[in-house]
Amino acid sequence: MVPDAHAADAAFVSAPIGRTARSGRGVAAARVSCGAFATRAGMAARLPAAVVVRGRRSVRRRVVRAAAAGSGAFDYDVAVVGAGVGGHGAALHAHAQGLKVCIFEGRDIGGTCVNRGCVPSKALLAAAGRIRDMRNAHHLKALGISVDGEVNYDRQAVADHANGLASKVKENMTRSLTALGIDIIPARASLVSPQKLKGSDGKEYTAENIILAPGSEPFVPRGIEIDNKTVFTSDGSLQLEHVPDWVAIVGSGYIGLEFSDVYTALGSNVTFIEAMPNIMPGFDTEIARLAQRLLINSRPIDFHTNVFATKVTPGELGKTPVRIELTDAKSGEKVDELEVDACMVATGRSPATANLGLEAVGVTLKRGGFVPVDKHMRVLASGEDGAEVVSPNLYCIGDANGILMLAHAASAQGVSAVENIVGRTHAVDHNTVPAACFTHPEIAMVGLSETTAKERATAEGFELGKSTAYFRANSKALAEGEGDGIAKILFRKDNEKILGVHIIGMHAADLVQECANAMARGTTLKELAFCVHTHPTLSEVIDDAVKSAVGMATH
Repeated sequence: MVPDAHAADAAFVSAPIGRTARSGRGVAAARVSCGAFATRAGMAARLPAAVVVRGRRSVRRRVVRAAAAGSGAFDYDVAVVGAGVGGHGAALHAHAQGLKVCIFEGRDIGGTCVNRGCVPSKALLAAAGRIRDMRNAHHLKALGISVDGEVNYDRQAVADHANGLASKVKENMTRSLTALGIDIIPARASLVSPQKLKGSDGKEYTAENIILAPGSEPFVPRGIEIDNKTVFTSDGSLQLEHVPDWVAIVGSGYIGLEFSDVYTALGSNVTFIEAMPNIMPGFDTEIARLAQRLLINSRPIDFHTNVFATKVTPGELGKTPVRIELTDAKSGEKVDELEVDACMVATGRSPATANLGLEAVGVTLKRGGFVPVDKHMRVLASGEDGAEVVSPNLYCIGDANGILMLAHAASAQGVSAVENIVGRTHAVDHNTVPAACFTHPEIAMVGLSETTAKERATAEGFELGKSTAYFRANSKALAEGEGDGIAKILFRKDNEKILGVHIIGMHAADLVQECANAMARGTTLKELAFCVHTHPTLSEVIDDAVKSAVGMATH
């Protein structure tokens, strides 16, 4: 999601200079002619005007093409290091601007999201959701449905579904790059200088602009031993090599919650180990309380809070248990020891910034190993006086900069970096980037939590508004037998601008997008209140909350 501040530029085509731009139905094509256009940072580019004839109508489009590609000063206009969702998006957008692009594949195309994260985990959640629904006799009876016999599943087939989906998406992403002629370099890369890279293939590559998109890897605290059989991270759990009777999950963020949903649907008991005073500390407090009732208390899940898993010793499948030593988060004293069949470590992720050669360009990593960047995604190096200075041709996007560790945020940052490369100043508004947890029911959010919104209202002296709508009052939710859930909108009363939205309920991840778009475009609640929503749909939950916020009647 990227604000379309340059909507007029969105229709660019990528026909290179001197080649023809063709329409889709065999109609006449015109040769590209060039007009000069200068971008920032001394990068000379041209804006050819391509005329595409469509019947009686001709449409003029501009194409950005870097002069460097023709001059031979650099091997590439843009080199992207890392082929995850962020790097892939950056490469496609750079090519669409007429730039010569290469992308270093690193570990695999698609990165964490496609191969070990969001994509395969959603496949597991889809299977788990079907199993949960079919085993919920009370819910089915209310719909007039009964299932004779036991509902079973094939563990390997479920795992194959997840792995097959990941492979398919990876293949599609690879095809999208090769079809455009983007050079995929099957190597890792490190910086030699701000405009030179050395690949693990031993070759050197030059590029006028370099975008770093190395991604992240699971963070494993000291004292936890990973054997990828009985103790594993989210990477290992996606393989679903076995379904333990009792699994401990260290960390109760969105990764831990999603896997608790999968494991309990497949028949496991789950124990959460959380260092913070409350379960689900990263969520809005009100949403977390409701989520605890719906996702934890109603399932075979217990939890320990205010404790660290200071030592985790792997067991042997079917023979010896995993041993977990718990210590008090404040005193550091040992308070308990658990014996479980398996332990999943879901304590967040660390940037994969080692061996990038950042020291060669004077970059000092931030705490946690993140790359410092400005709002335009330009890397900040350390100046002689210790002050940070911009590296004009070097960018870093995605998990590695630590701004917002979400795949779609990485994609938006990649597009933004390219916009800045071609001279269209752009910055992602991260406060309007939504996030979701794909449990059953789902949780989604965008903007400020209620606690943070209250603090800002006090500090800035405005009155905070709050409007809540309930799924149990929605016809579509009731038809589905899914009346649990709320949608909460936080807003400024003085200008009716949305500050934050938090939803738990059926398809919350889809519902939040309307609010995120409204925030990104500066749409007021009064303006939203006059938008018409299809009836009966879940979108009316948002409509009800919006109308209530501005004093309009709801159904």
